[in-house]
Amino acid sequence: MNNITKALLTVALTLGLLEGCAQSNPHPMDMTVAVQSAKTKTDHEALAAHYEQAAKEADAMVEEHQQILADFKKDPHDYPKSYLGGNFESHCQRLIDIYERAAAENREMAKMHRQMAAGAISRRGSGSER
Repeated sequence: MNNITKALLTVALTLGLLEGCAQSNPHPMDMTVAVQSAKTKTDHEALAAHYEQAAKEADAMVEEHQQILADFKKDPHDYPKSYLGGNFESHCQRLIDIYERAAAENREMAKMHRQMAAGAISRRGSGSER
């Protein structure tokens, strides 16, 4: 691989990693207000949809980092030498673990709000929707 190709690959990988590590805005709405003020079926369905979307976004990040890790393991010598020290693999795996936990937590929140929308449980635990 010539030097120009290596440099372009390094830049592309760096930009990809920065994009993957950049904080997204997972809560475009004020979640504290939205959760505290949710009283109707529609409110809880909207919150459930929000959490389901957040779970899907986390799943996409899991898939992306799994692919990056698989590509790295397949041919690590296509990556800059600084990636070969073991930190790159553990970094990708940590991100995979974090995004998997985030997806699971968001699914659990979506499930809870679906139950609240159905009147199965209430925010205050009284068994009735307010």
